[in-house]
Amino acid sequence: MLNSDSQSVERKRTSSLKTSGNSGGPAWLLVLSIILVALVLRAPITTVGPIIDQIRLSMGLSGAMTGLLTTLPLLAFAIISPLAPRLAARIGMERALFYAASLLTAAIAVRSLPSVYALFLGTALLGAAIAIGNVLLPSLVKRDYPDKVGLMTGIYTVAMNLGAAIGSGISVPLTEGLGFSWQSTLAATALVAFLAAAIWLPLLRRNSLASSRDHAGKASASESHSSIRRKLWTSPLAWSVSLFLALQSFCFYVNVTWIPLILADKGISHADAGWLLSVMQLVGMPSTFLIPILAGKKASQRGLAMLTSSLFIAGYLILLLGSHSWALVSMIILGLGVGGGFGLALMFFALRASSTEQAAELSGMAQAVGYLLAASGPLLFGLIHDWTGGWNVPLILIIAISVLYGLLGLSAGADRKV
Repeated sequence: MLNSDSQSVERKRTSSLKTSGNSGGPAWLLVLSIILVALVLRAPITTVGPIIDQIRLSMGLSGAMTGLLTTLPLLAFAIISPLAPRLAARIGMERALFYAASLLTAAIAVRSLPSVYALFLGTALLGAAIAIGNVLLPSLVKRDYPDKVGLMTGIYTVAMNLGAAIGSGISVPLTEGLGFSWQSTLAATALVAFLAAAIWLPLLRRNSLASSRDHAGKASASESHSSIRRKLWTSPLAWSVSLFLALQSFCFYVNVTWIPLILADKGISHADAGWLLSVMQLVGMPSTFLIPILAGKKASQRGLAMLTSSLFIAGYLILLLGSHSWALVSMIILGLGVGGGFGLALMFFALRASSTEQAAELSGMAQAVGYLLAASGPLLFGLIHDWTGGWNVPLILIIAISVLYGLLGLSAGADRKV
């Protein structure tokens, strides 16, 4: 819990933000800005999976280097996530999000250059930019929409899933159907990132006014962030929240990396496998939207955690035991589970925190731990496939992880604060 000094800082900051809220533009502009940033927090990554063979062959990459294209952004998430709250405390959330969107635009452009070095440099930079958005959006929502956390979390997580679904769905049609190079396909998401950066500009004045009014409290706020950070890393509840997100992300990134190949090995074309991956993400949108709203109305979210875990388990079981004719069913069930689980994980940052600063620090910790573990998912899954020569053992492993995910949800979903 926050001490009295940090609570005073929180009240001052909230007051200043309310005073300056209209100075940066109308209320709808902030909502639109949040949605545009959310749209590009997954799309630059999911565009890679369906065309990863084209990238590998074109650039002469080994299997390990190819896997690194998916793993590298997750490693960047783990490294940068704990730094994002400090960046926001120093320059303000609006300015931090503007810089993140600008860096993401440049990173996508660099990644699309015809060079192996540019491919990996751009991938690392876009991971850093996305990490800032990942961490700060939940905190921004808690700060500016304290009475509508569930609704706003649902809206921006739907936008994230929509961007992810479009990214994975358009890759093959653009490259094989319209004859785009893979570089041009990967570059397409830069347009949305540029628009997201541009639309944050009117909000920077709001940020500047809020920062100047709160200047007197900066020293205390800095102390508050340090104190919160120390307490979080020794809190069992904070670790439950972090590991809950970690296992959800582990499953998500395994899905976007390997499900197209699993489906292809069942006799489904690469184009259809890409669209089935998109279906998984599109179907997840209703649960991505509804689960946070339901979570915000409940004191305990344990039941919702068990529900999403059950959907994970059922979807992977069908993928393991079913023929290609069951592929759509498994994608629908997995989509509902993955979408709902992600929305619930993000809600925990607000629900288990007592303040904006605490939500930002919990988000930073959870995403550092979560994405470090998630980074091992695609690599581990691929290695086990290589060792065993099939998909059965990797799928049994991920079913076991889904069970553990549900057990962590019982702890993370309990009605208590960090």
